[in-house]
Amino acid sequence: MKIGQLAKAAGVSCDALRFYEERGLIRATRSANGYRHYPAQTVQLVLYIRTAQQLGFSLAEVGENLPALWQASDEPVERLAVVFAQKLAAIDERIAQLQRLRQALSERAQAVCPLAPMLDGGTGGR
Repeated sequence: MKIGQLAKAAGVSCDALRFYEERGLIRATRSANGYRHYPAQTVQLVLYIRTAQQLGFSLAEVGENLPALWQASDEPVERLAVVFAQKLAAIDERIAQLQRLRQALSERAQAVCPLAPMLDGGTGGR
């Protein structure tokens, strides 16, 4: 299928497909006139990439895990479960960092000078 057909079938732009190809996530063959031709299964691959992005995975992370998806065994499911657990742990850590930042900002917002060093137990001069 040509790039426009793939874009329509997968619900993405042609530019996105070119970008995925540049990153090595999908592959096309070139005809004599330079047109890209993609195998039919590329639609499923692009849908996987989009879903992974929506779940917070970077394209680098997607690329690292693509080979596991296409192996014919139970290992891909197990491997992806580990990847998802790692992503959840990273998100939980980021949430904890943001909560600490929010607390610090809240304390400083109540200070006389919010940017002054807090040497008096966190009151900032109040």
